[in-house]
Amino acid sequence: MIGEILADTKTRMARAVEAAKEDFATVRTGRANPQLFQKILVDYYGSPTPLAQLASLGNPEARTLIVTPYDKSALKAIEQAIRDTPNIGANPTNDGNIVRVTLPELTADRRREYVKIVRNKGEDAKVHLRGIRRKSKDELDALKSDVGEDDLARGEKELDVLTRTYVDEIDEALKRKEAELLEV
Repeated sequence: MIGEILADTKTRMARAVEAAKEDFATVRTGRANPQLFQKILVDYYGSPTPLAQLASLGNPEARTLIVTPYDKSALKAIEQAIRDTPNIGANPTNDGNIVRVTLPELTADRRREYVKIVRNKGEDAKVHLRGIRRKSKDELDALKSDVGEDDLARGEKELDVLTRTYVDEIDEALKRKEAELLEV
C-alpha cells in the first residue's frame, strides 16, 4: 500500500516538474523560440484553440518567428492572440499568407522582469508539489490502522525525500532559466 502511494506520488511530481519546465520555456530569452507560443490560445470559431494546432511555427532568424496557419481564415485571430499575449512584447504583421512575429531586443529591465516572472512560476510549481505531498501524506495517514507505525514513519520519510528531490529539480531548472535570461 505505502509503495503504491509513493509510486503514484513520484509519477505526479515528475509530471509537475515537467509542466514547470515547459512553463519556463514559454518565457522568452534573447532568441525567438517557437515554444514561446505553446500556451497561446486563439479564438478559433468561438472556441479557444492552442496555436500549435492551428499553424506551423518556423524560426528563420534569431528574433523572428513565422506562423503559417493551416486555415488562412484564422490569420486575423492568430495575429490578435499573439498581440494580446502578455510578457512577449511581440509585434505580429500579417501579409495575407503568414504572420511574421518580430520580437524586440531585450533590455536589462525587461530581463529582470522576466526573471521575476520565472521565479513566480517556479514558486507556483513548488506549491503544486507541496500540494501533491500533502495529499499523499493524507493517504498515508489513512493507512494508520492497517500498517505499523514504523512502516508509516518510513513512508513519510521517503515522501519527504521524494518531495525534496523534485523541489531541488525545480530549483535547478529555475537557476538555469535565470542564467539564460540574464545572459546578454
